[in-house]
Amino acid sequence: MLIKKIGILYHPMLEATLVKARELTAFLNSAGIATWSCSAWETEKALDNLDGTDLLLTAGGDGTILRAAQVALQKQIPITGINMGKLGFLTEFKADEALEMLPELLAGKGWIDERSMLEAQLQPSGEGCPPGVLYALNDVVLARGAIAKLIQVEAGVNGKPLTTYRADGVILATATGSTGYALAAGGPVLYPQSPDLLLIPIVSHLGLDYSLVLPPSSVVTLQLVTTNQATLSIDGHMNIPVSNGALITVKASSLKTRFLRLRQRHYFFNILQEKLRGKR
Repeated sequence: MLIKKIGILYHPMLEATLVKARELTAFLNSAGIATWSCSAWETEKALDNLDGTDLLLTAGGDGTILRAAQVALQKQIPITGINMGKLGFLTEFKADEALEMLPELLAGKGWIDERSMLEAQLQPSGEGCPPGVLYALNDVVLARGAIAKLIQVEAGVNGKPLTTYRADGVILATATGSTGYALAAGGPVLYPQSPDLLLIPIVSHLGLDYSLVLPPSSVVTLQLVTTNQATLSIDGHMNIPVSNGALITVKASSLKTRFLRLRQRHYFFNILQEKLRGKR
């Protein structure tokens, strides 16, 4: 993979990530690589700079990568993450080893790790909801809003009724999202390249109280049947208020998130226990 231009996205609320972005810019420019940089929260600005970009570097944690995935999506640009956050399941390098390892990526020694994504459609479109399809690398969550009351969600798969949940909410997650909120809600961990979907209730009172692993061909519908306002959350950073009757349709996307990695291909199983035990 020939790399001529790199975009650098950083967490805007951590001073260290801005410092790291400047350090990366200086290093890459000295190696003859064109660069641009901005906050990972400035999606439109990042998209304006995307033409000709071969790689996105992120300085932050997994949350920064989730935002970068929205930028990289349509042009399928690979992402390499530098961990300056708390967990870093998706990141590739520690902050202090980035400059040492980057030359290997620039020399073409990396490999592409492709991850499944979800695409969701909301009907009717809620307040603050962009038109069209919403994409998620981790998860799509329909959950209760500010009022601490259960919501009722009628779930279906492939046009057939499945169950009615009375719960704090329902999670639809990818394999990548299986180590996040889905795991905290009692779901299983899937291997990273699995195309399967997870359907998981959050603190279920009625309806199925266990997780389901669904094949990638599944089309899942979640219809809100409640007088309480709820929230549709996409990867935790796009949160849309929804009301009674809202229908969310979710399926696997044909688009992928692509990571450029140097780690050995079985790296995930090496770090799983370490990360989940809170080690850094």
